[in-house]
Amino acid sequence: MQTGDGFRNDKGSRLDRWLGSYAARTHGMTASEIRALFAVASRPEVVSLAGGMPNLSALPMDVVSRSLAGLVDRKGSVALQYGSGQGDPDLRRRILDVMAPNQVTAHPDDIVVTTGSQQALDLVTRIFVDPGDVVLAEAPSYVGALGVFRSYQADVIHVPMDEEGLIPEALSETLVALRRAGRRAKLLYTVPNYHNPAGVTMAAHRRPQILEITRRFGVLVMEDDPYGLLGFDGDPLPAMRSFDDDGVIYLGSFSKTFAPGFRVGWAVAPHAVREKLVLASESAILCPSSFSQMAVSTYLAEHDWKHQIGLFRELYRERRDAMLQALHDMLPTSNWTNPQGGFYVWVQVPDGLDTKAMLPRAVTARVAYAPGTGFYTDGQGRDYMRLSYCYPTPERIREGVRRLAGVIDEELEVQATFGPAPRSNRIGSSFESPGPDLS
Repeated sequence: MQTGDGFRNDKGSRLDRWLGSYAARTHGMTASEIRALFAVASRPEVVSLAGGMPNLSALPMDVVSRSLAGLVDRKGSVALQYGSGQGDPDLRRRILDVMAPNQVTAHPDDIVVTTGSQQALDLVTRIFVDPGDVVLAEAPSYVGALGVFRSYQADVIHVPMDEEGLIPEALSETLVALRRAGRRAKLLYTVPNYHNPAGVTMAAHRRPQILEITRRFGVLVMEDDPYGLLGFDGDPLPAMRSFDDDGVIYLGSFSKTFAPGFRVGWAVAPHAVREKLVLASESAILCPSSFSQMAVSTYLAEHDWKHQIGLFRELYRERRDAMLQALHDMLPTSNWTNPQGGFYVWVQVPDGLDTKAMLPRAVTARVAYAPGTGFYTDGQGRDYMRLSYCYPTPERIREGVRRLAGVIDEELEVQATFGPAPRSNRIGSSFESPGPDLS
């Protein structure tokens, strides 16, 4: 293929002239296989139990509107200007109050404000992970984190969980096996509170156990905590960072406790790490949005945000209860977790069913879910699905589960007649960009 400057690009194609020029880390990048299905699932006649969109019906839009208008009137010339690469100092001070219920103590200078916690995930991975480095992640794990790790060509190794979260003995065994193989894990990624997608919470007694193991093996912990204030019963558990402020990078977000449209998150990191995070952020985006940061800061200053989070908790509790009751009534052949907060329940379908293969038939039946394979990098999860209860009304949740039960019953009838469909044992090397539908 002849290029404009006379050079030939023999690795190009008719579809992509620059095919031979991409960086190696882009090889295997694919759009999510189910994104097109979710475009259909967004139609109003489809009950979507797939996406993790916060429910903003309890957010007082009049209060938000007045806060934004006042911000522009009083500080518009600052809010609409470039800002600090580390983030607005006033917001960083207020974040200390937001983290206090989880017993995270820090100085405002320890905080780096990011464009959502997803950017914080990317920045931490960028400054620590070289191609081929090992990153440990729970099995299952947040699909957005897995996409980041694979985009930096990390070797993601899953560590098992149970109803009390990450299993310390399994973590220790994994690290011992890696050491024997002459390999070292750089990071452990964990969502300890109201896990996405599993819905479980790491038990309080396990948190220091996990940290003792990571200290012994020299592994940095990335603690992702977007749901920590959204528990349904009792006070929040102490964050892992409250036990070790030098061995844990703590990630937080206002997407679940305020509104995702502002795209404001943060990282709390040891001093030297923080400096590198700021430099990496500046090279990527120069600075986070001043307007979004000051809007969040104004909201925290002028509104009773703790009361507002309480309203969100009750809204999600009602929807969680509706989901669990519907599963009990209509899916007796399945098993599921019992989330005590957050957005998700993790469902194991009967033996022989494949949730990824079943999804198109579910969408045809006007119900959508997130198949389990998206939450692993090694082919696991075909008999699992993530159901989200945060957005639909209780009535829609019950109707969605009713439709899903019909699909599963039909699949079981086919299996009884023809036997289970063969499953592929292929472990894909590609990584997917999940988009907000799977967040």
